[in-house]
Amino acid sequence: MADKLHFDLVSPERRLFAGNVDQVVVPGEEGDFGVLPNHAPFMSVIRPGAITVIDDGKETRTFIHGGFAEVTAAGLTILAEEAIAVADIDTEKLARDLSDAREDVTAAKDEEERDQAAALVAKYEAMQAVAAH
Repeated sequence: MADKLHFDLVSPERRLFAGNVDQVVVPGEEGDFGVLPNHAPFMSVIRPGAITVIDDGKETRTFIHGGFAEVTAAGLTILAEEAIAVADIDTEKLARDLSDAREDVTAAKDEEERDQAAALVAKYEAMQAVAAH
C-alpha cells in the first residue's frame, strides 16, 4: 500500500473530515500549496478558496474561509472558520447574498459597518469564483 497523508478538516461546528488521502491542495495566503505524505512541517494562513482533496484519483473540493493549515509528521490539519462542500453551494442564493452585501457596503453608516459588509463581499466573491470552476 502506498503512503497516505492523514488529513483533518475542522470547523468551529464540527470535524468535517478525518482520514487518509493521497494529497491535499490548500489555498495558502502566499499561494496554493500541495501536501503529500511525509511533507516537511510548516504552517500557513489560509486565504478564502477551495481545498482539493485527492484520493485514489478522485478529487473533492471544499470552500474554506479563514483559518490556518498545519503540516506535522502526523499529517495535515486545517482549522477553518467556515467550510462548505463546493457541490453544496447554492449559486442563486449566493448571488442574492453578494448583491445584498454590496448594497450594505453602500448603505453603511460608519466605517465599522462598511468594513464588515466589505468582508462579506470578499467572502462571497471568493465563494462565487470557486463555485464557477
